[in-house]
Amino acid sequence: MKRASQAVLAVACGAHFLHDGFSDIVYILLPIWTAEFALSFAEVGFLRTLYSGGMAIFQIPAGLLAERLGERRVLAVGTAVTAAGFVIAGWTGGFLSLGLVLLAAGLGSGVQHPLSSTIVSKAFETGARRAALGTYNFSGDLGKVALPALVAFGTTVVGWRASAGVFGILGLAAALVIALLLRRLSVGHVELTAAVGGDGNGGWGIRDARGFRALSAIGMIDNATRSPFLTFLPFLLIAKGLTVAGVGGAFALLFAGGAAGKFACGLLAERVGVIRAVVLTEAATAIGIITVVLAPLGVALIVLPFLGIALNGTSSVLYGTVADLVAPERRARAYGLYYTLSVGCSALAPSLYGVVSDWVGVPVTLAIVGTVVLGTIPLSLALRPAVTAAARA
Repeated sequence: MKRASQAVLAVACGAHFLHDGFSDIVYILLPIWTAEFALSFAEVGFLRTLYSGGMAIFQIPAGLLAERLGERRVLAVGTAVTAAGFVIAGWTGGFLSLGLVLLAAGLGSGVQHPLSSTIVSKAFETGARRAALGTYNFSGDLGKVALPALVAFGTTVVGWRASAGVFGILGLAAALVIALLLRRLSVGHVELTAAVGGDGNGGWGIRDARGFRALSAIGMIDNATRSPFLTFLPFLLIAKGLTVAGVGGAFALLFAGGAAGKFACGLLAERVGVIRAVVLTEAATAIGIITVVLAPLGVALIVLPFLGIALNGTSSVLYGTVADLVAPERRARAYGLYYTLSVGCSALAPSLYGVVSDWVGVPVTLAIVGTVVLGTIPLSLALRPAVTAAARA
């Protein structure tokens, strides 16, 4: 049983690696698209919104579809759609066509978080679930480190269109592998109890509504900070004198810190508690963003890995708490609801901050982003009773 659980975790980690890598490839390509298609900052933000918006829109439908079709089929098809989007993106000729392709790719990627989180939670129902989800979360950051850096390098060699197309083809192959492996493990099939059962909680299975609302609000602000920061960070670094290939390296530094943060913040939460961990990491995020904005390029690059620890590490603490607040048979749709809210804010924020950037400039905008994240600290106090009750259960 332990070996089977580890195999399920490995497949989920592979899916997370791929999808998060695809998502963050967009950040690397935004400056290139800006130059090629003569985009404003508002249009840049809107392109990011289309991809993240597609992800947000399909979170809940993915969970509901999985209850009827099984996580395996929905996850594999969604992965194939995302990968195909990057293949087709290489053939686009303007802002409108590129935006439609990014929307479709985002819709496909909307299946990954709720369904991968669900199959990992089920596989470790009686085991180290939080540790398994932390490992799963860590794998996404590895994708963020590897794929954007490789695409940035590939873009300098063969151009962005060929580079995106190659990784899209690899993604199509990965979708087939995911389907075959989960089928062999007998994971992700339709569960009759989930399809026909009820839970008395409005169909969502939420055991602590107040705690879930507070957790979701923290996740929304956290994502509404991360997404615009990553969207406009390349423009800040290029203005400081970095090349496009250098931006890929800078993102690798940032996400390497984020990957380490998944483990570091998990250990921090075990040591000082979930609430204190959230407060510390969000405060560190605010300080790190302001430092990157104000510091010269050399100092900013040194700060990026440490900022990454806090910027991405908070989510590892939050994801593990979702499963504590919902009934097991409704986790797919509850995760879908959580990710819809958090990724939805992640989708809308770049467009909003894009307009602000056209008005006051990128540095001031990112300073605002760093200040807004501090709003998570008072919300953490509202989450405390739910975390305490879950720990006693």
